[in-house]
Amino acid sequence: MNKNDNYQSEELKKLIQYSKKELLFKFVIIGDFGVGKTSIIKRYAEGIYSNTYKLTIGADFAIKTFDWDDNTKVILQLWDIAGHERFGSLTSVYYRYAVAAAIVFDLTRPETFNSIEKWLVDLRSKVNMPNGQSLPIILLANKGDVTISNLPHHIADYCKQNNILSWFITSAKDDTNIDEAMYFLLSTVVKNYEVDQYDSNDSIALNKTSNKESIRNSCCHR
Repeated sequence: MNKNDNYQSEELKKLIQYSKKELLFKFVIIGDFGVGKTSIIKRYAEGIYSNTYKLTIGADFAIKTFDWDDNTKVILQLWDIAGHERFGSLTSVYYRYAVAAAIVFDLTRPETFNSIEKWLVDLRSKVNMPNGQSLPIILLANKGDVTISNLPHHIADYCKQNNILSWFITSAKDDTNIDEAMYFLLSTVVKNYEVDQYDSNDSIALNKTSNKESIRNSCCHR
């Protein structure tokens, strides 16, 4: 390949990059304070972990960008919603335009599992999906690097009874199941798109091969 061919090839790559369709999703990550929501988001979006995150005030968000194929770029907003009760009145604002959610509880603090119902009720009372469909939701049993002995024995039944798609034992510190959980949630959004549950302007079509495909066929993951 001569110098001119190289130049044309680079220009073609730039043209393809600039012509990609950009599509935006918003996921909300919720749960009691201190369960590790910020750590999960930072790990997933930026690939980093720290022991020194400050209490989230109100809400914050991070962005992760995906090149799914030659024609599509996905921009994923991950909203970190404060778990402190004094910010509860603001959740309707922070939930707006969300297309999926992950509820996080802390395996080292069993009482945080009991708060899941409060978050479910709040979320479902404030987020309305097209055609009356349910918002896709997963549970993250976080801090699995510390213990799994406090994992509720009825968690699988709890998911089924409350229309929660799946659950994962996660660790932001060890980077355990973070990618898998988010991929599962994205896959669910794509499936909904394919049956016209979402408006085409607010949804994505993924073209991604992954060994995580088997996740779709299971309710619960460890």
